[in-house]
Amino acid sequence: MEEAQKTVLARIAGGALHFDKPFARYTTIGIGGPAECVFEPSTRQRVESVLAFLTAESIPYLVVGRGSNLLVTDAGIRGVVVVMGAGMSGFTFAEGQDGVSVAAGAGLSISAMTARCGAEGFSGLEFLAWIPGTVGGAVAMNAGAFGFETAQRVREVHVVSPPGRHEVYDRAGLVFGYRHCGITPGAVIVTVLFHMKRVGAASVVGAVTRYGHMRRQSQPFGVRSAGSVFKNPSGHHAGALIEAAVLKGERRGGAVISEMHANFIVNTGGASAEDVLGLIDLARRRVRENSGIDLEPEVRIVGER
Repeated sequence: MEEAQKTVLARIAGGALHFDKPFARYTTIGIGGPAECVFEPSTRQRVESVLAFLTAESIPYLVVGRGSNLLVTDAGIRGVVVVMGAGMSGFTFAEGQDGVSVAAGAGLSISAMTARCGAEGFSGLEFLAWIPGTVGGAVAMNAGAFGFETAQRVREVHVVSPPGRHEVYDRAGLVFGYRHCGITPGAVIVTVLFHMKRVGAASVVGAVTRYGHMRRQSQPFGVRSAGSVFKNPSGHHAGALIEAAVLKGERRGGAVISEMHANFIVNTGGASAEDVLGLIDLARRRVRENSGIDLEPEVRIVGER
């Protein structure tokens, strides 16, 4: 960006803007070079103003939540990273004859969402428990687990379009699929309305606990990773294909293919993005040689190379 653009952007964004910000701490894997600019909004109106300016000036931007399923290169990111975090994490609800409508800010963490739903006794999203992401990310990627998908509970999605306009998608206007939701590219999810049902706190908390136990039994927990590295090919599980290629425990620098679940790459300390990319390339090549299947990354790889 030019200095004049930075000056205008700082005025529009208020105090929520940071230049040349180390970005590793914004990702769950703890890897990544600096971002030219980080914007952490606290209101939809700020998002509208900033996106309108970025679009008019042709300044590239990237939208992230907690940075799960994200690998930022060591050279870092040019342009603006819009981080939907604590400033956009509201939670309200209204009860009606057909159930409960929960409005959640896109920056609300999934753990906070399931905790609030548990406290209120709202059921429907327990399967997301322990996923290290945000509400916006869960909708954008149509996060799923244990046979359920986020799409099943979405009633309405509020976004800011690239020109800076507030738009509302109802469920019928969304085209959910495997790891996508059909929202206009470049749009920023700001609020999601979910359709839930009240069943009592004990039931919801019990389900959250069970799903958490199941996740801990099958996936690495309490370590730095970017979540699932590859999408599951039709009729196959990426982790099983990588394991069959005898790659569990394979290491590049500080990055290692998990011994617990081969579709996870763990930062054991000091790993670089190049370490992770080396393991991604190795897994794709060996699985292709072993099974003829070409794995497609689920993790987003962004930044300069």
